Amino acid sequence: MDKEALLEAIINNAIDGIITIDTKGIIEAINPSACELFGYEVEEVVGKNISVLMPEPYRSQHDAYIHRYHQTGEAHIIGIGREVTGLRKDKSEFPFRLAVSKVQYEGRIVYTGFIHDLSREKDAEEQLKKYTSRLEHLVEERTQALQSIVAQLQDAKEEVSLSLEKEKELNQLKSRFVSMASHEFRTPLSSIQLSASLIEKYAQEYQNPNIAKHVGKIKVGVGNLTNILNDFLSLERLEAGKINPQAAPFDLVKLAEEITEEMQLIAKQNQNIIYQHTGKSSLVTLDAALLKNCIINLIANAIKYSGENTFIEFNTELDEKRCMVIIKDDGIGIPVNDQKHLFEPFFRANNTGSIPGTGLGLNIVNRYIKLMNGEVEFESSENKGAKFTLIFNL
Repeated sequence: MDKEALLEAIINNAIDGIITIDTKGIIEAINPSACELFGYEVEEVVGKNISVLMPEPYRSQHDAYIHRYHQTGEAHIIGIGREVTGLRKDKSEFPFRLAVSKVQYEGRIVYTGFIHDLSREKDAEEQLKKYTSRLEHLVEERTQALQSIVAQLQDAKEEVSLSLEKEKELNQLKSRFVSMASHEFRTPLSSIQLSASLIEKYAQEYQNPNIAKHVGKIKVGVGNLTNILNDFLSLERLEAGKINPQAAPFDLVKLAEEITEEMQLIAKQNQNIIYQHTGKSSLVTLDAALLKNCIINLIANAIKYSGENTFIEFNTELDEKRCMVIIKDDGIGIPVNDQKHLFEPFFRANNTGSIPGTGLGLNIVNRYIKLMNGEVEFESSENKGAKFTLIFNL
């Protein structure tokens, strides 16, 4: 293949458009890619001025540009290249990059224009602009919405802070009242308890069962009030963060036996507390006072919610890994629907009826056990008793 044939093949198969013109702007040759770009056949454009492929104002300026270049040699496109607009046969316009080179050929000058269609790039650029604009609009909307939310949150924060401050003041007032009331009521209650005991003693010679009956009621009432005050005082100390466990070694069996003896005195008629220990050792390191409070609370509940002529099982288990305290009764039990609220303050199950209580005991027990890094488990169903297990990992 000779050089001319090779050159022709390259031009005809080039992806970009190639057009050659003479010094007067007359089209001498155009390759297929350029024809396709402008929508013309070869014979429709060859011999015509290149301005036929240009929209205004480029069409009017073209001849003047060539004339000025010939006179001054100052190039605006030749050897430089720039973006211009082309005019198709159907009068539609499209953007392209034009690079023009000057060629000396057979003693004359010809200009070759290399045309790269920018339609896709411009479309993509336009889409990107639209997308960017839309994105900026969305960002602006989101920013305004966020600013509005931030402002609302700030207002809400101020309201919450004010509410918390008021609640804090109210809680402090409540705590002071509870503490004062608990302490102030203890003295008259102690006096009532002592007076009841003295009345019982002095009335023995009269052997009047009614006196003993009513003295017994006074003692029970005083005991209930004392328990209520103790619960409120414990809750107040917990809320104030005044309770800090003081772990020390003690004999678990000895403590349990003392509690059993003490609680048996307040048990109902023919209620029996059966204590049993499992384990080779009885020495543990916990806060004995808090543990005693928890056990007494659970056994008191077992006594309260069980009938006469029943057994209350009280077991302690100790091995190298953990310590467990188990209190089991055959009382009224806890309805399944109430169990999820069992450790909430002031909650009482629906089946407690007229049995007195504050609903604070189990909440206090649970919080004391957690302070000692233990946990409380329970099993119960209505009318089938309840089993509470205190677990401490050693």
